[in-house]
Amino acid sequence: MQYTILALSLMILMLLYFKVADHFNIIDKPNQRSSHTEITLRGGGIIFWFSALIYFVQHVQNNCFFFIGITFVSLVSFWDDIQSLSNKIRISIHFLAITLIFYNLGLFDSVPIWGVMIAYVLAIGLINAYNFMDGINGITGLYTLAVLGVLLYVNTKIQLFIDGDLIRYGMIASVIFLFFNYRKKAKCFAGDVGSIAIAFWIIYLVLKLILVTNSLIWLLFLAVYGVDAVCTIVHRLYLRQNIFEAHRLHLYQILSNEYQLQHRLVSLYYALVQIVISALVIFLYQKTEDVLLFLIIIIPLLLIYTLKFYLLNKKKLKLDI
Repeated sequence: MQYTILALSLMILMLLYFKVADHFNIIDKPNQRSSHTEITLRGGGIIFWFSALIYFVQHVQNNCFFFIGITFVSLVSFWDDIQSLSNKIRISIHFLAITLIFYNLGLFDSVPIWGVMIAYVLAIGLINAYNFMDGINGITGLYTLAVLGVLLYVNTKIQLFIDGDLIRYGMIASVIFLFFNYRKKAKCFAGDVGSIAIAFWIIYLVLKLILVTNSLIWLLFLAVYGVDAVCTIVHRLYLRQNIFEAHRLHLYQILSNEYQLQHRLVSLYYALVQIVISALVIFLYQKTEDVLLFLIIIIPLLLIYTLKFYLLNKKKLKLDI
């Protein structure tokens, strides 16, 4: 009953937000670099912050720093959705929010300074990678469900590391968001407020699991996004492009835009591949050395990513002909 009420509440809040977004013209206009072709409401991912708010009201004594942090990143991201902000402001707020959860999880007391610095780079990098990957219908919602689903499984069957409702509330928000987004013609897009808020949420959960188990392998629950985002950044640096400007060089963009695969199908592929990888991680947990497990996962993903260059060359040759 609790989860049904939550789902209905989020549905109502989402419909109310649509009224506000429509009134204030909070929309996403497609350009030559977009993967969509029609004007669509932006910022539908605010539902993740609403879900976090409802959870916080019910568990105010234990999750103050998490909620303040996700509120900071949601506010600055929503502002950026409406009126573009400088990268310095956004990164500064991300840094502050990450600091809050690091303090909450006791990272400063349990990890050496060099480890803390690496954690900052990874956390801020993952937040922005999640945002970079939000470009076609369904990809953020489905991928989030894939990640949160395996985290819930680990929390239930392998290692209790967090209150399970903190995972379930994120999953329910994802389902409601997908109801409006996972369509041929999406009712709304997540916007920065959605992709960055849920990325912050997931990073908090993964970091908590890493600290409890003293194992980094759980980062592989984000391997698909991580490999695509990092490799695309390296590719763009090689091409001497500004990595903060919009582009169409992610593998999912090549599949969707250049080869006209249905957006929802590409999004489903990304989620399914991540589920398979996460299942392998869980199966090999404590059976394989961490370094070897990373190699087993990352090397095949890198090989899959190189498919992008084959597809680009094939497309170029076809156009030349």
